[in-house]
Amino acid sequence: MSQLLSAIVVLTPALALAEAAPTAAPSPWSQMIPLVLIFGIFYFLVIRPQQKKQKLHLQFLQELKKGDMVVTSGGIIGTIKTLSEKFVTLEIDEGVCLKLLRAQISEGAGSLREEAKA
Repeated sequence: MSQLLSAIVVLTPALALAEAAPTAAPSPWSQMIPLVLIFGIFYFLVIRPQQKKQKLHLQFLQELKKGDMVVTSGGIIGTIKTLSEKFVTLEIDEGVCLKLLRAQISEGAGSLREEAKA
């Protein structure tokens, strides 16, 4: 029994030192990998498609011409009567015109032209 007790007394400090030994800290690069992966996924699923959509919309606004049928962001459908750098005059009915900011035009309404004629 005394041998067992002496073995416990001798081994206890060694176990305490083994448990208290500092472990190597993970490298900063291994901690950055998940963040980089999350940003990459976020970029390709959210940011990039939004940039493409915005680029197409700006191109659409630059290519507007007199006589195009468009829909405003407020849902008003009209035909472009006059264009300037910042403003567009829409004819929404015979003799009824609205002056709007060019940026407020949300999309073309070419498919609605056939419905308007019918």
